[in-house]
Amino acid sequence: MTQSINTATLPQFSQLSIQGEDAEKFLQGQLTCDVTKLGLSYQAAAVGNLKGRIEFGIWIKKQAEKHFDVVISADCAEAFQAHLKKFGAFSKFDTSAPTSIYPCVIDNVPTFSHQDDHNTSEDIQAWTQASIATGNYWIVAATQGEFQPQELRLHQRGGMDYDKGCYLGQEVIARIYFKSAPKAFLHYVSGAGEVPAAGNKLEKIHVVNAIADDNISGKGFRALVVARPEHLADTELTILDLPPALQADVARQK
Repeated sequence: MTQSINTATLPQFSQLSIQGEDAEKFLQGQLTCDVTKLGLSYQAAAVGNLKGRIEFGIWIKKQAEKHFDVVISADCAEAFQAHLKKFGAFSKFDTSAPTSIYPCVIDNVPTFSHQDDHNTSEDIQAWTQASIATGNYWIVAATQGEFQPQELRLHQRGGMDYDKGCYLGQEVIARIYFKSAPKAFLHYVSGAGEVPAAGNKLEKIHVVNAIADDNISGKGFRALVVARPEHLADTELTILDLPPALQADVARQK
């Protein structure tokens, strides 16, 4: 059987272009990743808040010199624009209005496209399934400020750089990395019952993203969740395998 998803819950995304003389310098002081190392492929990254939690989960690529394209959940796009305007008031760059961009899977990799032929529920469903299976989480309005980057294994996806210098939330994020480790972190699971919404808690299990799973007899779902391993062990959820790079210990590798 194939997985299915309620079309009312399909994720939607927007793209904003940030370009100008100070674009790279400004973004370097905002994002968890090293902006100077970006290429033409989308890189998962985040904008933190002062508590070291993810305020905006994004994908970013360098489109051209002094020109960056950012993809973000559509329900966060307006708040992200306001954030750029507030923190970039004295920097020389322009931000475009958000435009629709369509999630799809190309060469077995979840990505995004402007082509209208990818604006289908089948493409979005395939992206959602592939993203959840590979730990390619997405932050929505309901989960802004909920998760610390290491909890979501962002450092294991190239989305964090601990040597680049200061950025929003860096002090807290670096302290966790160098002096401790998250006790709860990202897992890929399946379970029975209704599909939980992003941000919901299944007792002590915090849902990041979820999708219906018809492979389970009756109603079921697959999800990315943040949880302590011992709390997962006390549930009826089944832990599934993430890609090898995301199964490593979330603690700093000394």
